[in-house]
Parts: sequence; structure tokens; C-alpha cells
Amino acid sequence: QVQLVEFGGGLVQAGGSLSLSCAASGRTFSGFFMGWFRQAPGKEREFVAAIGWRDGNTYYAESVQGRFTISRDKAKNTMYMRMTSLKPEDTAVYYCGALVYGGTSWRPTDREGYDYWGQGTQVTVSS
Repeated sequence: QVQLVEFGGGLVQAGGSLSLSCAASGRTFSGFFMGWFRQAPGKEREFVAAIGWRDGNTYYAESVQGRFTISRDKAKNTMYMRMTSLKPEDTAVYYCGALVYGGTSWRPTDREGYDYWGQGTQVTVSS
């Protein structure tokens, strides 16, 4: 069992920056990927970024490429995302997820492959 807790988020003006973190607890995390997804009102949860926990490879949605940076600290069981040049369309609830069991069956961008989710944190970007 893996518990995920997000920190960060909040309200920022367009062009500003925010940082999110996601701490995994329960045991030393040894899954395949951790990722960030977001869900805006009336929309489906969509992929934002992911990182291979073992190799550190990163994956980004086109909409955030070059603006968001994902990283992880294995010793702290924690994933981070630095968001810069924020836009109003980045407004959403951001969820961290852990893909633990199906690393050879799912891509890190596949929401369906994630086994555990955090409670979500609101990011609001004002224009």
C-alpha cells in the first residue's frame, strides 16, 4: 500500500510560478513511475508530467513542455514539479499518482495505469 500526499499549489497570477511536491509513504517507494495529472472543472483528468522512479527519465505533455519541470528525490520518497510561466488554462486540481504494478503494461502517460492517487491540490492562475 502506498499513500501519496501533495503539498503546494495555491493562487498565482499569470506568468508566475508555483511548486508542487508529492510524498509517498507506507514503505520505500519502488514503483515504476510517479506522475502529475490535472483535472479542470468539467474536464477529464489529463496527463501533465511523469518521471521514471528508477531511471529518472521524464515525460511531459506538450502543453507544459518547457514550462514545467518534474524531479524526484528517492531518499525522501518525494516527487516535485516546478511550474513556471503559468497560464490561466493551467488552472486545475493537480493530482500525483504512482504507477507501481503495471510498469511493463502501461505508459507513464496512461492515467488508467496508475495504482495510487493523492487527494489533489488546487492550482489557480488568474489572468
